[in-house]
Amino acid sequence: MRCTAPVQGHRSASARANCPACRSGSRSYASYTSYTRPPSYPAPAPQYRGSGSGPSSGGSRRRSAGGLLYTVAEDRTLAPVRQAVERQAESYPAQSYPDRYDLFLCHAWGDRQGAAKELNDLLVALDVKVWFSEVAVKLGTSLVREIDRGLSKSRAGIVLVTPELFTSLNAQGIADKELSALLATDLVIPVAHGTTFEALRDVSPLLAARSGLSTESSSLEEVAAKIAETVDVDD
Repeated sequence: MRCTAPVQGHRSASARANCPACRSGSRSYASYTSYTRPPSYPAPAPQYRGSGSGPSSGGSRRRSAGGLLYTVAEDRTLAPVRQAVERQAESYPAQSYPDRYDLFLCHAWGDRQGAAKELNDLLVALDVKVWFSEVAVKLGTSLVREIDRGLSKSRAGIVLVTPELFTSLNAQGIADKELSALLATDLVIPVAHGTTFEALRDVSPLLAARSGLSTESSSLEEVAAKIAETVDVDD
């Protein structure tokens, strides 16, 4: 089908409308410009209550069956870990694999007698089986090899984010190697203690992007309780 206009084009809009070639092209172009995306239907989100104005507000909370209050960010971090732990529990039930751990605790060497020990003790008191270097690594054994074994036998990992950890990561110490292994999975729960995730972004953007739990607005006891509830999947 050829255009009926001269080389310079149609002299008027009505002439263009009466041209079979241009009229058809005009309709074709219009069909593209009027295209709209089909509506999307997101999955139902957890119901939150609190003083915040919406789901992303820091004041919004979800209360778990155990009575703990979770923010949207905390749920975003813990939900995939919970799902992965449940899958691992099916493949490696605790009754058949008693040497496996619920959690691997990654921490800076400088925190081993301080915040890391405190967090470990709180989790153990909640019946969580933790791989903690101060307990798991026996005198005379290879630290690196024991860490490797601990990582392979743990369902998930915690990274205790402190100012001491920043120093260790910058020095590329043992904690840096542990973190590299944990970041390769979706099984890591960052816990900011004595610092913030904003500060973490300057040291490890990949870890900071996962958000996590923080003692800035909760106590270490509350943080431990949420972690314990997340990994409590055995009958």
